This record gives sequence, C-alpha cells and structure tokens, in this order.
Amino acid sequence: MTEVTAHPGFLRPLGALPTAALAGLRGLFTDIDDTLTTDGAITADALEALGRLRAAGLAVIPITGRPVGWSEPFAARWPVDAIVAENGAVALLRSSPLQNSSQNSQTPASNSPESLQKIYQQDAPTRAAQYARMQAVLARIEAEVPGARRAQDSAGRETDIAIDHSEFTQLPPEAIARVVAHMRAAGMTATVSSIHINGWYGAHNKLEGARWITRQRYGRDLDAELTHWAYIGDSTNDQLMFQHFPLSVGVANVARFVPQLAHLPRYVTQGERGAGFTELADALLRARAGA
Repeated sequence: MTEVTAHPGFLRPLGALPTAALAGLRGLFTDIDDTLTTDGAITADALEALGRLRAAGLAVIPITGRPVGWSEPFAARWPVDAIVAENGAVALLRSSPLQNSSQNSQTPASNSPESLQKIYQQDAPTRAAQYARMQAVLARIEAEVPGARRAQDSAGRETDIAIDHSEFTQLPPEAIARVVAHMRAAGMTATVSSIHINGWYGAHNKLEGARWITRQRYGRDLDAELTHWAYIGDSTNDQLMFQHFPLSVGVANVARFVPQLAHLPRYVTQGERGAGFTELADALLRARAGA
C-alpha cells in the first residue's frame, strides 16, 4: 500500500468526505490508466463498479490521454456514457443521439463492436494541419532526446503525440523534462501522465473536455453544477481537475506524483489503481442508498 503524507486541507482520507456531498452527485469523471486500470487492464471489481454506478443513474465518463483508436473498444463495451480521449480533443459516445450538437465533425467510429459516434473539438482542416506539425516534433524528439520513443499506441492518435516514459520504456526525470521542453518550445501544450508525455496544439485539456462533453452529451453546464460532479485520478496530468473540482479524489498511487503536484486532490483512497476506484464507487453508492 502506498503511503501518502497528508497536507492541510488536501489528501484527507476518503472516509472524511461528507456523505451528503457523495449522495448529491450526478456524475463522475475518471482517469483511466492507473486509476481505473491496474497493470494496464481493468480488473473485474473496477468493471463491476462502473456497472453499479451506471445502474444507480450516475453519469460515468472516463477522460484520458490515451488515443481515440485505443479507446474505441472500451467506449463500446464498458458501462460508461462516453469516453473523452486525447486529453479532451475527441470523444466517443454510444449510438444514442447527442444533445446540442455542434457543427464539428461527427462520424460513426469504424471497426467497433457497437456503433459509436465520434466528435471532435477541432474541425478537420485544423486537425490535418496540426497533425503534420506534431509528427515533425515527434521525430525531432526521438532524434534528439536519448531513449525517447513514441508510445506504442501512437497509431491510434489523431490530435496529439505521446512519448512513453513508464509503460514499455523507462525514461529518467531529466529525459522527461527534455521531452516536455521540446514540446513547449514548439508551441504545444505538454502534460505528463503516469505512463506517457503528451503534447498537442489547441486550448483543450481534460477540464475543457469535461465541460464540452457535459454540454454535448447532456445539454448541461458543468460549471453551474460542479458540486454535483466528482473527479478521480492519479498523476500530474490530473492536477487541473484536482484544482477545479471541489470533490476531487486521488487513488493511493498518486503518492508517486505528490512532489510534482501544485494542486493536490482533496481526498485520497486507501486502495491503489482499480481498487481505489472501486473504493470510491462503493462509498458513493452507500451514500446514495442512505440518502
């Protein structure tokens, strides 16, 4: 079990979270890697927890830095309302119609076990131009940063690039910092997840992705009802969500990133990864049952 040192007002144990706050939730946003998954796969308890949350009428939306191509089978099979991929740039929804759809590109996702709807925050010409620029940055990073290799899921990426630092390749902190510096010098946004360093062009991020999908999927204003939504994550690319959501939770393995976080989650689970997610789901459902 990972030990997390408490900070005043932050990283309180999940048991300190007021039951009334949990009982009033309408939905939950969750990171995927090392939050919902364990050792790269979703465990039976975490998958079952997703189903119980959805059966209780809660909106459940994973938001990930993973590519949209990687996310398609999970969006089709997991009991979730949608998956927002590539740090907020693109979303996959089941075949139910969108609410308040925009004129951004919307196409059925191909080669999926169920029909999915794919929507983007950027239009097609913008995506095409930025894709070419990002590939040049990616090639330069691989050439100039020793040990830097593109993530193995790169073939499924449409709106960002990713360098592996902990999934199949181990990069030391100084190399991670050099990759981030390369991306930012090229005018990109750069974030570090538990496994990858992601870079992209555009103003989107996990928070903007959450706002966007709440409008698109439910026709609602997330900021107007923020106390009715929670977020759970584990790493530095979750800290904008930790900062913004009054009810933010870190799974216990967030301890690895605490020294690098300017904004910490308000609460922390005892369990790591999928077990921590299940712990939050159990607490949420107990609170609703007693409301």
